[in-house]
Amino acid sequence: MSDANPAEMPERARIDHDAVKPRRGGGKRGEQLQVPEAEFRSYYGRPIIKAPVWKNPDVPLYLFLGGLAGSSSVLAAMAGVTGRPTLRRAGRIGAAAGALGGTVFLVHDLHRPRRFLHMLRVFKPTSPLSVGTWILSPFATFAAATAATEVTGWFRRTGDVTGVAAAALGPALATYTAVLFSNTAVPTWHEAHRHLPVLFGSSAAVAGGGFGLVFASVRDNEPAQRLAIAGACTELAIEKKMEHDLGLLADVYEKGRARTLMTASKTCLVAGALGALVGRRRRWSAALSGLALMAGSALTRFGVFDAGIASANDPAHIVVPQRERIARRQASTQTSTTPPDRAFA
Repeated sequence: MSDANPAEMPERARIDHDAVKPRRGGGKRGEQLQVPEAEFRSYYGRPIIKAPVWKNPDVPLYLFLGGLAGSSSVLAAMAGVTGRPTLRRAGRIGAAAGALGGTVFLVHDLHRPRRFLHMLRVFKPTSPLSVGTWILSPFATFAAATAATEVTGWFRRTGDVTGVAAAALGPALATYTAVLFSNTAVPTWHEAHRHLPVLFGSSAAVAGGGFGLVFASVRDNEPAQRLAIAGACTELAIEKKMEHDLGLLADVYEKGRARTLMTASKTCLVAGALGALVGRRRRWSAALSGLALMAGSALTRFGVFDAGIASANDPAHIVVPQRERIARRQASTQTSTTPPDRAFA
């Protein structure tokens, strides 16, 4: 075979013969494949997994309004205890408006209102969607009742009680959607299951604090300022950490519409936080800073949503992590089954 003419070889043998060449560099000889790197494609160009069928902008707006409602309820309860009436009023109205608005977008995404009611027929602790429905329903009830007492001035003590009840559910409402996203097969969401709850929680704090800066007086808006700045700093830090830890899966945040949305979000967060830091005591500055912070929070939710859809449609996000897990499992198996070296022949 070594003396045969390559032109007279069979096609398959000729391919194998030309597929290798001596390795150059380092003074060592070896073989290196000349075939191109594999392209991650699926049959007929279709994605390997099915992307979520959730509507855009319904679901991102639901995420934003849910975070706004949850953090506003906590801020309103704190303002009530510390004697800040305008911040308490803004927080209570924001919690009710966010909960009711988010419910509208959620029902619209479900196409039929009775589907939301059907989810209340059972309680399934292992389902984030079922748990979230049972968080949203009582929260919206408590928040609406609290806002009604705040606006009408009737049954104020009852409103204080329902306000505390809404505040107790607020953090769960602001973060359960992160668990819902992480529980899907979408690679970028699933692999970020340690980061998304912190990201969504800090983004909710930004939204609630920004709402307080817009609608509370400068005399009462200091807690809103602190909450918004702390949330913005945490959100920016966890975004950086998440993109670093995701590795290959983070490329969806570096291209397309998700990159545009996340870049705009960071710009709004930085501008809003700086404005709140230096201009809290000026009414117009506090309002503009609050609007910028709320815009940054909303853009984050849209960016995470778009990144997840792009990740589900990218075959490499499915294949590469699977191969890495298989390689680690095989290496671990070989290490555990390798017999120890014998000391004596």
